Amino acid sequence: MAFRKKWPALIDYAPDIMVIQECEHPSRYKPEQLMPGVSDFLWIGDNEHKGLGIISFNGLRLNIAADYNDHFRYVVPVRVSGSIDMRLWAIWAMPVKNRKADSYVGQVWKAVNYYEPMFANGRTIIIGDLNSNAIWDNERKQGNHTMVVDLLKRYDIESIYHRQNGESHGKESRPTFFLTKKREMPYHLDYCFLSADLISNQTAISVGAYDNWIKLSDHVPLIIDF
Repeated sequence: MAFRKKWPALIDYAPDIMVIQECEHPSRYKPEQLMPGVSDFLWIGDNEHKGLGIISFNGLRLNIAADYNDHFRYVVPVRVSGSIDMRLWAIWAMPVKNRKADSYVGQVWKAVNYYEPMFANGRTIIIGDLNSNAIWDNERKQGNHTMVVDLLKRYDIESIYHRQNGESHGKESRPTFFLTKKREMPYHLDYCFLSADLISNQTAISVGAYDNWIKLSDHVPLIIDF
């Protein structure tokens, strides 16, 4: 939250696209005051203090896809165009009131099934806070984390973190979230899945270090270069 106060920590990374959970509505600040060179700023949410923000730079254009289904409110398909053309799904998995099956990874599972026909087209990024991990698979007989991973794998879409580090889901050595900001309560909850046609030998992901980011958030950023 209060992202308008936190963006200077990201400016040196010269991002092309940022996906920010708990992002303030653009009315809370002028985009040109946020970071230099903002091209587009999409926002989905019900609370102006904490929604899902997708922000682009360097002339990249963002448009919410016409086939967006707001039943999966925070799984948002975005058309990216400009120097690169692709489809990006921005995710912020959270509880859904009175719909336990649709909460957290349950909503992601239903969304990837709904959007599955589009995955065959390639040039796909699925990125964000899934609030899930394979360590909790046994809590859901249907639509758990591994089932999401396996569905995407059928379309050659895989987590770049796990590919780069040779780690299995549920066995991650680098956490992305620290419960109540405590170093001793780490979890890996944030992911970037890429289709094979967006992966090369130069594709890389880094996970922010606890000491560098914990004052700003209980999550650390994923930074992907490709």
